[in-house]
Amino acid sequence: MGLSMQRYEMFIDGESRKPGAGEWFPTDNPYLGTPWAEIARGTTEDVDDAVRAAHHALHSGPWAELTASARGSLLRRLGDTLAANARRLAETEVRDNGKLFTEMYGQLGYVPEWFHYYGGLADKIEGTVPPLDKKGYFAYTKKEPVGVVAVITPWNSPLLLLAWKIAPALAAGCTVVIKPSEFTSASTLELVRLLHEAGLPPGVVNVVTGSGEDVGAALVEHPLVRKITFTGSDATGRRISEAAARDFKRVSLELGGKSPNIVFADADLDAAVNGAVSGIFAATGQTCIAGSRLLVQQSVHDEVVGRLVDLARTARMGDPMDEATQVGPITTPAQYAKVLDYIDIAQREGARLALGGKAADCGGRFVEPTVFTGVSNSMRIAQEEVFGPVLAVIPFHDEAEAVTLANDSRYGLGAGVWTSDIGRAFRMADRIRSGTVWVNTYRAVSYLTPFGGFKDSGIGRENGIGAITAYLEDKSVWINTGAATGNPFVLR
Repeated sequence: MGLSMQRYEMFIDGESRKPGAGEWFPTDNPYLGTPWAEIARGTTEDVDDAVRAAHHALHSGPWAELTASARGSLLRRLGDTLAANARRLAETEVRDNGKLFTEMYGQLGYVPEWFHYYGGLADKIEGTVPPLDKKGYFAYTKKEPVGVVAVITPWNSPLLLLAWKIAPALAAGCTVVIKPSEFTSASTLELVRLLHEAGLPPGVVNVVTGSGEDVGAALVEHPLVRKITFTGSDATGRRISEAAARDFKRVSLELGGKSPNIVFADADLDAAVNGAVSGIFAATGQTCIAGSRLLVQQSVHDEVVGRLVDLARTARMGDPMDEATQVGPITTPAQYAKVLDYIDIAQREGARLALGGKAADCGGRFVEPTVFTGVSNSMRIAQEEVFGPVLAVIPFHDEAEAVTLANDSRYGLGAGVWTSDIGRAFRMADRIRSGTVWVNTYRAVSYLTPFGGFKDSGIGRENGIGAITAYLEDKSVWINTGAATGNPFVLR
């Protein structure tokens, strides 16, 4: 590695930390295909240091002594700091994961809202005084932080998804140790340093970088970690859930998707086609909510496919920092190979290529926007998550068949419905088994609404008021105000 390359150290107990084993690994720019920085390769000892720092901060020192209102004020200040640095953070994300600057800057401009929202919620966490059925006793309940939280984030939208996790965790009073994807660690390290500069006490948020096999596994299995929140593949989520169960750790898992985007004949077809393109080709298809299955009513199938191909063909690929670019590169070499492999699989299974289908010569890891027709819902291209700009178009005849096809998947993260019939919109929303249903839109998210999946798409919900409960434990307190002690061998 050249000496001019930037180096990113880990962040533990309020300070930058060199890797314990003295090892580093490169992170590359997906657009250029060349390394631009070195990241510290953490060890199990580094994980132990970070978890113990978080555990100490949880129970003693400035963070533990903050009132809920003071904690909320601090979170709002953290949000303001991130807003002031949104452009710089977005530029780092683009360099590291290859997504469009226009999208990353939009996300980073939105990220502060999570800190503002949960900062406002921090002192609204209340217990109860239940009316007891037993005389001579008084009882009340309170909510306490669950403990040290392991936060494991993916490479596709690292900082947005990080905010979804750490803002409610901090509002609840928890402390965290973050393991970012080894492919996109730089922006997380920059964000956490900003949080510390804005006044977050040492040990409250820590970052250990490295591989999932080493750092991730050690973090999940650490005895002082009480909760794990993870976004990524369902295969990894399953391993995390199994490991967590051994120590009865809490888990929140936001996993894969194979989301149906359903177009009825009575829809505004211009809007539906625009939504279909947005659902699969925005973010280069590298999103868990990608509308990778386009279900189209038979009577308008050919028209929708024709319009879709015409629009997708105009998508501009190139430098993700250029605001004119619409489709960027694939983030990792392994994912690039996987997407191309699935294109081959689809053709071997008999799907018909209507657009794209090969690598694009744009200077980095680019795959052309690809559309397959003649797809049956049993094909691998319709059942397995590709995580790239590859769309499977599946025809249906009526509403009942659309519901059947939509639900014929082990995933249930998102779904889109395009129709002018309000009754149908409600019926479809009721019958589709997914955590989010968009009607006449797609890819809309907010800190105000729960997000998560059914079936193999995960456990738990992020965002909204309810998300904070995932980071809290309920405690009941009983006080004897004059009841006789009675028989010691009988339940009171």
